Amino acid sequence: MPATAIAEVEQELALIKAEARDLQRTVTALRHQLEMAQVERDQAVRDVENVAGQEIAQLKATVASLRDELERGLIRREQEVQQAHAASQDEINQLKAMAASLRDELERGRIDKEAEVQEAVVASVNEIAQLKATAGALRDQLEMACARQAQTIQDERLAAEEEKQQLRNTIQAMREGMENNRSTHG
Repeated sequence: MPATAIAEVEQELALIKAEARDLQRTVTALRHQLEMAQVERDQAVRDVENVAGQEIAQLKATVASLRDELERGLIRREQEVQQAHAASQDEINQLKAMAASLRDELERGRIDKEAEVQEAVVASVNEIAQLKATAGALRDQLEMACARQAQTIQDERLAAEEEKQQLRNTIQAMREGMENNRSTHG
């Protein structure tokens, strides 16, 4: 084999080796970028989980605060009812001492007090129902937020898998191209 042919083959071999090194560097750089993207996605997931945790804690605190406020309101209403009942009892005792003509007025006063108590009970029941509905709505919002977060994570995982598959396909195509170059030049 002549020296020029050997020199050409060696030069071509050096070019192929240089190209192979460039491809290896490219693969290394792509792998590094993929790892960085995964780290960023993991951080984003942690950030979303932290935000969701904070929101859950805030919702729990809000529910606890509402529950405490409701309990205080119920205690106040009960005290008011007891006070109203005690006042009514005093009034009844005084009215018994009065003439029979005042009995009708006493009965009307007691009926009015019972209506107020009933209204207070109804208002309390309505407020409890509203708080339960609020808690249910907050629970539904929380579940929807968790579902959206899970979907986001799944979408990111699918995108990463697709990107990895594309990189594998690119590497495989490069290998096949190199093998074709070798077989063509070999």
